[in-house]
Parts: sequence; C-alpha cells; structure tokens
Amino acid sequence: MTLATVTKRSVKSPPRPAGRGRPPTGQGAWFLVLPALLPILVLSVGPLLYGIALAFTDSQSGRTAPTRWIGTLNFQDLMHDTLFWDSFRIGLLWAVGVTVPQFLLALGLALLLNQDLKLRWLARALAIIPWAMPEVVVGVMWRLVYNPDAGILNETIRDLGLGDGRDWLSGLSTALPAVIVVGVWAGMPQTTVALLAGLQNTPRELHEAAAMDGAGAWRRFLSVTWPALRPVALAITALNLIWNFNSFALVYVLTNGGPGGRTRLPMLFAYEEAFRYGQFGYAAAMGCVLVAVISVLLAVFLVGRLKGGEDA
Repeated sequence: MTLATVTKRSVKSPPRPAGRGRPPTGQGAWFLVLPALLPILVLSVGPLLYGIALAFTDSQSGRTAPTRWIGTLNFQDLMHDTLFWDSFRIGLLWAVGVTVPQFLLALGLALLLNQDLKLRWLARALAIIPWAMPEVVVGVMWRLVYNPDAGILNETIRDLGLGDGRDWLSGLSTALPAVIVVGVWAGMPQTTVALLAGLQNTPRELHEAAAMDGAGAWRRFLSVTWPALRPVALAITALNLIWNFNSFALVYVLTNGGPGGRTRLPMLFAYEEAFRYGQFGYAAAMGCVLVAVISVLLAVFLVGRLKGGEDA
C-alpha cells in the first residue's frame, strides 16, 4: 500500500449540505419562475382574455348605455362582412408576397456573406441596417422614395428615359406591390441573420468531402447545405409568415390602407373599427378570428416539426 493510497483513504470529504445541487421543486420552482411569468400574464394573457370577453359584447365608444352581453352576434355579423374578408384576402396576399421573396433573397445574401470575402464584417453590418430601423422610420423613408414628384424612384425613371414615373402608393394596381417591396426590404435582414447562423453551424468538412467526390456547387447545396439548413429555414419562414400577417405600422405609415382599401390589412381594418368608428366589441371579434387563424398556422407548423423530428 502506497503513501498516496493511505492519505487518500484517511482524508474524508466534508459532508454535502442537504438539498445542495438539487433543482428546486414545488413552491421554490414557482417562486423562481414568477418574475418572468408575471409580465406575460399582465401584458399578454390578461389583455387577450379581456379582448375575447369584449368580442361577445356591444361595447362602443361614447355611448352612455351600459355594455351588454350579446353572445355571438359580432361573429355572425363578421361572417357576412365582405370588407373584412377582402382585408383578410389582402392580408394573405401580403404575407405570402413578402415571406417568399424575403426568404429567397435572404438565402442568397446569407450564402454570399458566408463566403471568405474581403471586408465581410462590413458587409454583414450593412446587411442588418434595415432591421435596426423602426418601422415608422422605414415607412417615412420609403414614402420619400415613392414620392411622385421628387422621389428618387421616379427621378431615376425619368433620367433613364423610361417615362414620367407614376404615383406608386396611390395607384390601384401598384400600391400593394410597392408596399410588398418595402416589406421584403425591411424584413430580409432578420431572415438573413437566422440563415447565416445555420450556415455557420454546417461543418466545412462535409463540403470539402463532397467537393473531393466531384460534387459541384449546386449539388453540394442540395446534399449538404440544405439538409442542415432546413430546420432553421422552416422555423424562420413560419415566424415570418405570422409576423407579416400581423403587420400594421409599416402599411399604416405608407398608405393607411388605401387607395380604396387595396392595402387594408386585417390588423389595420380592426384598428379602424375600434379607434376610428368606436366599435370595440366588433373589432375585438375580428381580433379573435385573427388569433384563431394564427394559432392554426402555428399548430400546423409545430405538428410538422414534431413529425419531422420523429422521422429523423
């Protein structure tokens, strides 16, 4: 028996305090979660429940009579409201029209920024500038770009001899496409950042091995890059679809829903019903329908993700 063995056996470690290193349970766990849970309950869950309750009343601004419970009457009126369903259709066109180009352009930009380029850090910093700008500022800036008299877009068209330009935000056929372009520009940086993070987590050894096997750039993208990037792509696309469908400030600043309601998104229509016409109960019913639609989209995405994880 060596001296080291005797010393190791003779020295006893101090007793471990009871409960040390164990995760809190019961009331202790709730006490730790409470600071994060309280703002969610007060600022999100509470207003949501109040809005749902308000949808079953005839609440209006400026009326002296007490608010009455009217059941599902607001929802029945909503089912026959063609203006709301037109705004719902426009909202779907807007959400898809922004999300798809947003993803494709962001994917190309992320692939470019993932290359070993000179001043790559500067290019990455410039790429996220639109993300750092408030939506109101973006809207005001693009209103100046689209200005029919002195906007840079029409000035460029005139300088190139392509015509006299047009009023992009007031034309019935150009308002929605013009707003979609702004939505794509404003939302592309966050998609680029997410996809770039996914690309950087892809092992370079896989690309090198595929290149040694003779695979070209397109083949390497399909066989190596896209399988690793697909979970991130699905997640950010689903979130973008939900965020874009819920858009309000950008379109409000650009067109205020005009011309002729061609850019009136569902959130903007509900806002007008509540704060322009004072129909709080009816607007709350619209909000409930929109929340239900978004919940269905989110549920479809989560079920697809769970099935994808099981298949993997």
